[in-house]
Amino acid sequence: MLCRFISLSALLALSVCAKEWRAPQSTLPPALRNIGIDQKLGQTIPVNLQFTDEAARTVRLGEYFGQKPVLLVLVYYQCPMLCSELLQGVMKALRVVPFEAGKQFDVVVVSFDPKDTPENAMTKKREILQRYGKRGDPAGWHFLTGQEPSIRALTQAVGFRYQWDQESQTFIHASGIMILTPEARLARYFYGIEFQPSDLRLAFVEASKSKIGSPVDQLLLYCFHYDPASGKYGLMILNIVRAGAAMTVFGLVGLILMLRRTNP
Repeated sequence: MLCRFISLSALLALSVCAKEWRAPQSTLPPALRNIGIDQKLGQTIPVNLQFTDEAARTVRLGEYFGQKPVLLVLVYYQCPMLCSELLQGVMKALRVVPFEAGKQFDVVVVSFDPKDTPENAMTKKREILQRYGKRGDPAGWHFLTGQEPSIRALTQAVGFRYQWDQESQTFIHASGIMILTPEARLARYFYGIEFQPSDLRLAFVEASKSKIGSPVDQLLLYCFHYDPASGKYGLMILNIVRAGAAMTVFGLVGLILMLRRTNP
């Protein structure tokens, strides 16, 4: 059973790594026909949903929004493989991103298994933070559990489709993360279990409406554009050409002014 789950999980990770997964239903195995991630860019998630954090406190989802962008991860804590790989991929990418969890952004991890407990959440948080190191504020990482109605409302709001497999006694699900604005609007989707730190960096800057980041980040956003189909940032050739042309014009103007001053 475990081998069957691992093979299904590997297939899902590969399927959603490059682009939003919308394979024709008839071409998929029956177990995978209701699995995937549907982008709902620009939509606001329901912030009044109640969950329980790793300290067993009842919290509203909206408590994590208002000031900073949020990286949302949907997993379940007793997952035998894929969810741990996803969290490891998130942690590795964030270790390279120049921003720090708890300062410029927050990480909210939500279990979609109603049987998960705050103890499971705390165990997973400690494991991830131990590998993340001393960067940022541990209070910027939130590991939540919840009841079925809240879980369903959140997963449906972000387009995350999954199902329980009775034979393997595991959840079958896709793999990806979402970046949300401080207003709880879905801004970016990234697929797979490994993520480019540069993509996350640009996504945080965009989601914050440039309230974080440097002038270099603003230049990068001018030259790179998010592609929803691939879930990645790519070069905007036209913008690069425009920037190059503008720099050439400014350079010529500067040269002319300098020549006039030296040769009155």
